[in-house]
Amino acid sequence: MIYEKADLGDTGALTELRIAYLKEDYGDIAEETLNHIAGKLPGYFREHLNKDLYAFVCRDETIAGCCLLCVSEKPPNPSFINGKTGTVMNVYVKPQFRRKGIASALMKMLIAESEKLGLDLVELKATDAGYRLYRSLGFEDAVSEYHSMKLIINRRSASR
Repeated sequence: MIYEKADLGDTGALTELRIAYLKEDYGDIAEETLNHIAGKLPGYFREHLNKDLYAFVCRDETIAGCCLLCVSEKPPNPSFINGKTGTVMNVYVKPQFRRKGIASALMKMLIAESEKLGLDLVELKATDAGYRLYRSLGFEDAVSEYHSMKLIINRRSASR
């Protein structure tokens, strides 16, 4: 297996893995919604990959798994003094390749890239299945006086 940063040639595979991840994470998704997302992903990857989105892949003859790091720059504050933060998304390994340490190795690459980019912090939302992995890599439960909230602008969006 080869572990590396994805490039534009991986756009198709990254799109497929993102859709597979969403199907597992959200369960039943309307075909119209899946088609809409699948249609937008290649352009998104072409626009953002290796600029403010970094994808890490494990490949053999096919890509077995991936994880994404979205980088944001915000006005600095005491919590992120440099103003640069990362969000982990789409940690996904195809079912036939699971339980082989792939997600752990991909996340270690993501963390190393985060350090190289000078990020102040990396955050994620962990499922119960991934929680132990992320804890073992040094992630901590976020505790805040603030309430996590959202306003859905596009009603077609999922209500998560």
